[in-house]
Amino acid sequence: MVTILTIIHIIVCIFLVSIVLLQHGKGADIGATFGGGGQSLFGTEGPVPMLNKITTAAAVIFMVTSISLAYISAHRTTSSVMGGYSAPAPVEQPSQSAEPVPDRVPMPTAPADETAPAPRFPAGEGGKAGE
Repeated sequence: MVTILTIIHIIVCIFLVSIVLLQHGKGADIGATFGGGGQSLFGTEGPVPMLNKITTAAAVIFMVTSISLAYISAHRTTSSVMGGYSAPAPVEQPSQSAEPVPDRVPMPTAPADETAPAPRFPAGEGGKAGE
């Protein structure tokens, strides 16, 4: 039902856009004053009344399908696509290797520079106050 309604809605949308683009604007009658030919196929008023009726019918169908699709989507059940499936079983961690991995790896230290003076700490930060 929703698929058919959506297809009808899309077709009516495309038809409505095309029929509106076929209509003349309000200023199109001025061109007929300066040498434009009459449209005798559709009568003295041209195709305006017929295009207006087709546009009105397409607009009514568009509104009906829009309201129907909105109603259907608002009252749709909130079931999930994954509702019938359960979560997969947890994956077990591989067993520990034969060699234990140390918690901390010691960082390499740079050789001490003998020419640099010893750091001085203010009182209360690890050193004596008078150094």
